[in-house]
Amino acid sequence: MDDIKRICLWSGPRNISTALMYSFAQRSDTKVFDEPLYAYYLKHHREAKSYHPGADEIMNTMESDGEKVVEMMLNNTEKPVLFFKQMTHHLLDLDRNFMKDTVNIILTRNPVEMLPSFDKVIRNPTIDDVGYQLHIDLLNYFESQNIPFKVVNSEQVLKNPEEMLQKLCAFAKIPFEKSMLSWKPQKRDEDGIWANYWYHSVHKSSGFQKYKAKTEPFPTHLNALLEQCLLCYNRLMEYKFSS
Repeated sequence: MDDIKRICLWSGPRNISTALMYSFAQRSDTKVFDEPLYAYYLKHHREAKSYHPGADEIMNTMESDGEKVVEMMLNNTEKPVLFFKQMTHHLLDLDRNFMKDTVNIILTRNPVEMLPSFDKVIRNPTIDDVGYQLHIDLLNYFESQNIPFKVVNSEQVLKNPEEMLQKLCAFAKIPFEKSMLSWKPQKRDEDGIWANYWYHSVHKSSGFQKYKAKTEPFPTHLNALLEQCLLCYNRLMEYKFSS
């Protein structure tokens, strides 16, 4: 393998993954990629295609062969650092062996805060939609294959962006750049075409927003899902970066 750093951020939805993508896009040595496995996921998850906004357009404009996407990731040499923002649920049954050649970071968020946010776009989500159990499956795979990984909580990043970005860069063995802390409030060319449905807040931002705890009551129709997600989230927290 070459000495290019290929960073995979394995996120669930509504987890500041886009803000982190924007952050890494400010680096002088980095090219970012927005959810390259999205079309593959929609092609093989027929039910998801029916309720994901913009699904047909995504499938018509992106590579839907998962193996070809992985080949692109491993063979791309455009920049010394390549940052792939990924949704863990997009993996489906794809061979995970390529993760031995990537820097793997799991991004999670307290489901008490994440679930109501996601429910506003996709109503009544399932455990498969929101990624927590899939993160545990990924964690188990990393451990079984002795693949290094780290877990970062979005709250940690929002409370102290510079410290957490320094730790992420150290784990990836790349130098931290101060430029990662801010960006222009606008769309990016790398945005997926789904940005019109999901990225309104980040397009108005110029950096990581200060952390604010949710104050509105938790939706009761999500209580059963919350119980499932908390079991996974609490285990993930055992692997987080220490503050």
